[in-house]
Amino acid sequence: MNIDKKIAILTGASKGLGSAIATALINKGAVVYGLSRNMDALNELKNILGNSFHPVQLDITNDAAITQWVNNTFSENYIPDILINNAGVGSFHKIDETEADTWLAMINTNLNGMFYITSKVAALMKKKKESSHIINIGSIIGKVGRTEATAYCTTKFGVQGFSESLYIELRPFNIKVTCMNPGSIETDFLKTSGIASHTNMLHTVDLANTLIHILETPDNMLINEITIRPLNPKPPTH
Repeated sequence: MNIDKKIAILTGASKGLGSAIATALINKGAVVYGLSRNMDALNELKNILGNSFHPVQLDITNDAAITQWVNNTFSENYIPDILINNAGVGSFHKIDETEADTWLAMINTNLNGMFYITSKVAALMKKKKESSHIINIGSIIGKVGRTEATAYCTTKFGVQGFSESLYIELRPFNIKVTCMNPGSIETDFLKTSGIASHTNMLHTVDLANTLIHILETPDNMLINEITIRPLNPKPPTH
């Protein structure tokens, strides 16, 4: 895909990996609709990225709000080319110390929200002849379990299954689906599990550039899954 002038939807766009992906897409000439609940952070990003970045304050766990936004923004004559499901929440606790609200928050954001927006956008993408691409940001612990992470692992294993089924379903419509599974990233995401970020972890800009490479593959090439690990995940010794 030639990303220049393509229309992209990016969830979880306001910080961390999301803001790095938004920046990489804008640098390639895309028009980006960046979704987040944090409008202040989105506006700060717009000040940096310019008018090709459209901030959208939206809670992806609200199916009715997503439906209304998609219907008001897109049509058969204005269809997204790229959807990146990046929004996600994680909280790490022992199973008997995991509150029901914590469990449901992860299910609702990491799985239900992904379904809500993907189902609407895929219906539009099916109407296009040109290649489209959906990228779901999973996790390395969507492939292997981790102690004190039952809720988060459940959702990320779900992302894996969702992506696997979706690529088989949508490939006849010239829609690519990729599940991107990064290991530990240099952000504060793992803070609640007692893991502090450090420079040996994956860097958001490097992951964003890898995502761009996946988007730019030839139309008849599908990378349906990719796992990315830090070479040496241990903290630096100096």
